[in-house]
Amino acid sequence: MTRTGSDPGRPFGRLLSAMVTPFRADGSLDVDGAARLAAHLVDDQEHDGLVVNGTTGESATTSDAEKDQVLRAVIEAVGDRATVIAGVGTNDTHHTIELARAAEKAGADGLLVVTPYYNKPPQAGILQHFRSIADASALPVMVYDIPGRTGVAIETETMCRIAEHERVVAVKDAKGDLGESAWVIKRTDLAYYSGEDKLTLPLLSVGAVGVVGVPTHVFGLETKRMILAHEKGDVARARALHLQLLPAFCGFFRTQGVILTKAALTLLGLPAGPVRPPLVPANAAELGRLREDCAEAGRTIGTADQMAHHNDLGVAL
Repeated sequence: MTRTGSDPGRPFGRLLSAMVTPFRADGSLDVDGAARLAAHLVDDQEHDGLVVNGTTGESATTSDAEKDQVLRAVIEAVGDRATVIAGVGTNDTHHTIELARAAEKAGADGLLVVTPYYNKPPQAGILQHFRSIADASALPVMVYDIPGRTGVAIETETMCRIAEHERVVAVKDAKGDLGESAWVIKRTDLAYYSGEDKLTLPLLSVGAVGVVGVPTHVFGLETKRMILAHEKGDVARARALHLQLLPAFCGFFRTQGVILTKAALTLLGLPAGPVRPPLVPANAAELGRLREDCAEAGRTIGTADQMAHHNDLGVAL
């Protein structure tokens, strides 16, 4: 596999996952596990890139030192054949700049920067925040717009002004407003990546180029086929794959997405480990429904014996 990222229209490739951060049973960072999971996603699930230390990577409960460790491990494991984007966003501009510079030093290919959360800055503050981060390093920036988590949306005019910065090249779009996303796509050169798996195909239809997914940890191959079918103009095939995968696209979020992604990976024998508090492991009912959702989407995860002994997998009763 050759390294992606050379196409300016798809600066980070087509298929990416917001990668979980594997932990050991005691909750400590599993650096070797992170490298093995990254290799699996790139080599077996045909990912073009990975986002490390994003929300799905439990960035809220990992230290700056741990973030640096896992980023370096993933870069060493797959950086020669996939883009590695570092999640550096916080609600503190100065701290975000520090993380951005550390990611550049570690060798990341780009930065994922989320809208400052909880403090709900006005649009002028959001604009200043993203410009400051883009000024702070030479790395290309993917803006992460997810108002359901941050409490504030990036308005269309603000996004268009953010796009004026030469190093802001992409958006991870989890706003859920296809009309406003289409307006930004029309007015800017930003590469749009779906941040909601169930909206990937609709976003592709208005000009998006790929996805930064979560169920893609398990359904990466199928998701990539859907994207490629759409690009080739095979609308029927793309739609069929979308509908096939819809139970997984929705099912991984029946509770917090990290919880069920780690449960699925564990059932598949892949590195994941427990979640860190305040997240809690999937319970028996959630795990059973996850298996049903994955089966409906075309993938069997977990054996009957595993389900009977699911506490051994770090999944709570």
